[in-house]
Amino acid sequence: MQAILAWGGLYLKSYGMETPFLDAQVLLSHCTGLDKTGLYREGGRFLSPAEEEAYSRLMQRRAKTREPVAYLTGRKEFMGLELEVNPAVLIPRPETELLVEKSLELSAGCWADQSVLIVDVGTGSGAIAVSLAKYLPCARLYAMDISRVALEVAKRNALTHGVEERIVFLEGDLLLPLAGLGLEGRINLIAANLPYIRTSDLDNLMPDVGLYEPRPALDGGPDGLCLYRRLLSRARVFLSRPGYILMEIGAGQGGEIALGLALAGWKYEIISDLAGRDRLAVAEV
Repeated sequence: MQAILAWGGLYLKSYGMETPFLDAQVLLSHCTGLDKTGLYREGGRFLSPAEEEAYSRLMQRRAKTREPVAYLTGRKEFMGLELEVNPAVLIPRPETELLVEKSLELSAGCWADQSVLIVDVGTGSGAIAVSLAKYLPCARLYAMDISRVALEVAKRNALTHGVEERIVFLEGDLLLPLAGLGLEGRINLIAANLPYIRTSDLDNLMPDVGLYEPRPALDGGPDGLCLYRRLLSRARVFLSRPGYILMEIGAGQGGEIALGLALAGWKYEIISDLAGRDRLAVAEV
């Protein structure tokens, strides 16, 4: 098994994959049902014919079509949780964990063991909502998305991780699904990982992203911040005092969104990721 794993990494490397050996390992784990430790523990055994055929097929799809590993396996780990994903939803990114971690920090600092009410706007696979529900036992959440198909994926992930009873899933645009629910002034935290890529940059994305991930989940308009402006224009009425809105942003967008927040009277902080790039805008009402 170690030999075929090494071959897989070299095969994907020859096609220019960014993380060839990791991709090969994830695909082999998927085909054998073994985790990383299991692959090394059983490194001396041979693949069954069915395993070998499945592995070869997935490796070719990854190498020749650049289909994302997460779509090939139907799974992606996020915040220590395995989530279902498919081409109807954006693949959860490690950098989005920063948004979840900051949300957990604010919730613990402001509301401790009290019940906290959180809204996840543009939930997609439900990665943010499910993670927050899992790690905040006192939290109740509303998770919204404009895509009905994405919401079905999110609901299944909530069910898998046993948090479905504390998340209300609503279909609709941004905060519109909250209208008429009597939540004005009651929401403690709004989490949003909305599309923030400039429309003009979409055709320059890596094939793994541009060819496969849903374009509506990527396109943030001319400057990448159109949806965030719309969100901010309606968020204040729903937030408690104190209340926070956390928004994942792209590299170089911190200055522009900070200016908008300042002009609108929000207290704010721009947080960088481990690479030093703008990644998260946190605004307090």
